[in-house]
Amino acid sequence: MSEAPLMPKATAVWLVENTSLTFDQVAEFCKLHPLEVKGIADGEVAAGIKGHDPITSGQLLREEIERGEKNKNYNLRIAPPKVRLPPPKKTRGARYTPLSRRQDRPNAILWLVRNHPELKDAQIMRLVGTTKTTLQAIRDRTHWNSSTLTPMDPVTLALCTQIDLDFEVNKAAKDRPATADDRGQTLAPAEATTSRARPATEEEVFGSSSKGRGGDDEDDVDLTSVFSNLRGGRHEDDED
Repeated sequence: MSEAPLMPKATAVWLVENTSLTFDQVAEFCKLHPLEVKGIADGEVAAGIKGHDPITSGQLLREEIERGEKNKNYNLRIAPPKVRLPPPKKTRGARYTPLSRRQDRPNAILWLVRNHPELKDAQIMRLVGTTKTTLQAIRDRTHWNSSTLTPMDPVTLALCTQIDLDFEVNKAAKDRPATADDRGQTLAPAEATTSRARPATEEEVFGSSSKGRGGDDEDDVDLTSVFSNLRGGRHEDDED
């Protein structure tokens, strides 16, 4: 369904007076009832309304009128606008808080201040729909009801959605400067991973004293007596 022209009745008056279009064609273009267009032609409707030229205003082309006059079944089409206007930006107004929930806003503000200190005042004001004066009073503990306030989650109180809360928290986290804890775990220096402590004593190397190194508590072997016995055995063999 096409759009109606500006000032449809005034446009219908001009088309009835200046063209040979049928009542149905004029009614279809101006989005009026055919009987209403017939009443305009008879002077019973829109008396005293001055006709509006749709060609001058750029809403209808003269070629369209000529096509309609030649073909009584042709439906006129409104001319496309010469200037394209950008769509209006959707702006979020102040959040409306029901009357039954307004008494819980200080509790929600206190919860946000304690659990999300990174949030800015403007973000808290958007989430729960409060004023800067009330927010500052809760921060400074000068609110008239500070002694009885209890921190409560604004999502649980239906003052905002979880999506809105997560969006504001993530936005505040991005704006916050990075700290040492945010950089994650780093690798240890090469000197700390490649260097080894040198053992100070023999026990640190073998885990026990040299006497128990082999697993038995035997006395040390006298190497001198062993070699002398070997030499004596060799001399006896040579004499034989």
